[in-house]
Amino acid sequence: MTFDTQIDRRGTDCSKWDLMERAFGVPAEDGLAMWIADMDFAPAPVLQDAMRGLLERADYGYFCGLESYEDAIIGWMRDRHGWTMDRDWMFTTYGLGNGIAITLNALTEPGDEIAIFSPVYHEFANKIRKTGRVVRELPLVIEDGIYRMDFDAYDGMLSGREKMIIACSPHNPAGRVWSQAELSGLAAFCQRHDLMLISDEIHADLTFAGHRHIPMHVAAPEITDRLVMTTSASKTFNIAGGRTGCVTIPDPELRARFFKFFNALDMQPNLMGVALTRAAYSTEGAAWADALCAYLEENATRFIDGVNAIPGLRAMPMQGTYLAWVDFADTGMARAEFSDRVYGSAKIATTPGHTLGQGGESFLRFNIGTNRARIDEAVTRLADAFKDLQ
Repeated sequence: MTFDTQIDRRGTDCSKWDLMERAFGVPAEDGLAMWIADMDFAPAPVLQDAMRGLLERADYGYFCGLESYEDAIIGWMRDRHGWTMDRDWMFTTYGLGNGIAITLNALTEPGDEIAIFSPVYHEFANKIRKTGRVVRELPLVIEDGIYRMDFDAYDGMLSGREKMIIACSPHNPAGRVWSQAELSGLAAFCQRHDLMLISDEIHADLTFAGHRHIPMHVAAPEITDRLVMTTSASKTFNIAGGRTGCVTIPDPELRARFFKFFNALDMQPNLMGVALTRAAYSTEGAAWADALCAYLEENATRFIDGVNAIPGLRAMPMQGTYLAWVDFADTGMARAEFSDRVYGSAKIATTPGHTLGQGGESFLRFNIGTNRARIDEAVTRLADAFKDLQ
């Protein structure tokens, strides 16, 4: 695998690299893009083969044959995660942001409150607001250096107007892989308060040694009647441009409600996304994903060790994903000051923690899905930007 190869994505209309100056004032010429959650690696060879196949076939019209695409998803979830799916449960959406927005529109009403465990991926709150629903933040707590859900506290924080929870499993931004006990606790909480649950499992494949992702339907089959699962190959294989996600609803009544709204949109899968997903969820794709996880785990070790050696900075331990969560609270600086040092002095574009909700105010999120030379360069730049604290 060629994960160490440095890919220059500047000037290619890559959002991560070509928008960082507009977003953060970090210049493209010598800045490091470590914000948007996609990676800088060359595509898996099996994906390139799939795209060449499309070119050679030279037919971009209406298409059929979705059974093989669905079989690939079903086989991947069964073999990699121990989850037995049924093709009748599945809906293909234009990525998972679109899938979550459709689910909110189909299963809740404007004005309903939707709970999230913050800090969490900022698009959850954005989608809730865009659909006319109300965000209810349930703050995660830090115990032994990692995030945990505090259901006893949450019981007293609900207004009674909540209809649904959106949970991120594994967790973005902190790379937390939830345990069976934690997922069972989440299921019990949903039952106790009569809440539907969207389990966003887009980072499911990206786990490190000693940690295993458990699909929510496997962890808590007792909440099938209130469960919506969202999955995609897009994060694992860096194919977000394929705009293809899978919303899976095992319960027939819930599925019928979703289908009524979904069907009115007259949505159809796109050819490129189907081809890329089918190729990704293959034997060759599995081997590539295994190598990727090993590389990301070493990146995480290097980055976290390097950051933790800088006085005032503390990186949360990672159990998966390629999103590192760094706390600047011990610098004693206000958010504007430590952000200016990162964006201005270090010239690193990162995701501001406060945009991910309560508890993120002193944090920045760093995307470590890049070659190791850039990881080392980022640590060096951070150490230099905060050298007066050493």
